[in-house]
Amino acid sequence: MNNKERIGKRIKELRAEKGMTQRDLALASKMANSKIANIELGKYSAGLDVLSRIAEALGCRVIIADKKREV
Repeated sequence: MNNKERIGKRIKELRAEKGMTQRDLALASKMANSKIANIELGKYSAGLDVLSRIAEALGCRVIIADKKREV
């Protein structure tokens, strides 16, 4: 699994845990629903500004961690 796919998978997991649809997340992060879908599928390389908006909408934050600490 590449980084785009790993990040997209984690966003999808967090969104589901919050009981949000892709549309809910798109509205909360002020992005197009298609962009959220493509990020979750690992088809879009999201920059820090986009990831920060998604994290904020999910009540999370972006953290850069050591590979040893990967989940």
